[in-house]
Amino acid sequence: MKTVPNQLFRIVAVSLLITIAACKKHDSVIEPATKAANSYSGEKIQNLFSLLCLISKTTPGFFPPQVARAYGYIGIADYEAVYNGIPGAQSLAGQLNGLSVTDMPVVNKTIAYNWSIAANAATTEMIRRMFEINITTGNAHTLDSMEQANLSDLSIGVSQDVIDRSVKFGKEVTAAIYKYSTTDNGHQSFLDPFQLPYTLPSDLSCWVPTGAVTTPISPKWGANRPFIQANISNAQPVAPLTYSKDSSSDFYHQALAVYNQVKNNTPDQVTIAKYWADDPFNTCTPTGHTFNIMTQLLKENNATLEKTAVAYAKLCIAENDAFIDCWKGKYQYVLIRPVSYIKRYIDSSFTTVIGTPPFPAYTSGHSCEIGAGAEIFIDLFTDGSGNYNFEDDSQLQYGFAARTYTNFNEMAEECANSRFYGGIHYPMDNTSGLVIGRTIGNNVNHLLIWPKNIK
Repeated sequence: MKTVPNQLFRIVAVSLLITIAACKKHDSVIEPATKAANSYSGEKIQNLFSLLCLISKTTPGFFPPQVARAYGYIGIADYEAVYNGIPGAQSLAGQLNGLSVTDMPVVNKTIAYNWSIAANAATTEMIRRMFEINITTGNAHTLDSMEQANLSDLSIGVSQDVIDRSVKFGKEVTAAIYKYSTTDNGHQSFLDPFQLPYTLPSDLSCWVPTGAVTTPISPKWGANRPFIQANISNAQPVAPLTYSKDSSSDFYHQALAVYNQVKNNTPDQVTIAKYWADDPFNTCTPTGHTFNIMTQLLKENNATLEKTAVAYAKLCIAENDAFIDCWKGKYQYVLIRPVSYIKRYIDSSFTTVIGTPPFPAYTSGHSCEIGAGAEIFIDLFTDGSGNYNFEDDSQLQYGFAARTYTNFNEMAEECANSRFYGGIHYPMDNTSGLVIGRTIGNNVNHLLIWPKNIK
């Protein structure tokens, strides 16, 4: 038998040792298998939702209903990219109105995925799809850069096949959710936010223009498909008080209450009116404000990808449906705004604290959306009492001081009352709006199957 020369033996031996050592080093840094979503930070998705505020503010055609819809599908895409990594979680397919299980891609449970990479791919791609051709060049570039920076960071220690598979799955999720979105009656509504032609009714009780905009925004929005059908079928407002110009009538007293409030506002009430105004194109709208609060709460709690995905999905569904439900009521009653009524019957020189938006009064969109949002916050961050001490610093970017709250219901009440202090809503608009919003939030919390004990 031939023997291996000593020098050759040493070379082979050393090479083998180097290979073994290299393999051990490689194995030590390569993510070996699928990890649970709660093992990843939610920070990168939270940062994407912060960017979403800027995109919402600066994209033409995105009034409050359009912004709520965009957030809705973005949050669902994020959740669908992540839920396989959450113990006990189920897809929203088969639960949401019109979204079939067969519409969605499936994972191969015998091989590894990185849920954070999948979420990054799904969320960034859905942002592109929702803002589409109207997104500014600068915002598109920022989104691209953030996606790539996230991917680069998340790919450290992850094998290329897992990276590729996770990105592919995330984008497949987005493709499916985007296709679903195109059938809800709101597809590309940003191209025609006034949904013309629309003929205003001419009754004295009906909305009339309150400024330069002579046609109301999105009069057909109430016909959009909600994510949860019960958010339309069991969350409609009672009829507003019967219109009357009689100074002894309940309706007159609603308008008189607005008039007296504006005349006697305290400095803090004026601040509250402006703080919650959230005008489109100056801010990222009421929905964006509520999401900024959610993002702040998630960051303060060091929320994992698991909790981040569930939190955004819940709030996205609630906000989308709150605006559909609210707009359905607005154009069912087409109620005159307080400023128009007051100028007609009480004081022709009356002016409001903030601008009156161009759509009917009843009910208040702010009240609907914050009522829905508050129920989501209560479910995620409290024992059901709503008690939670926090400072809302989301409006610092617009020059406001932070406001402090001890309860999410207190926050919601302040937001609703801000429209009364501002002179743009009757008290009944806000009261009914909060009732509707809370119903919608509760429906989201309890009519869908969500994972328990999220971390």
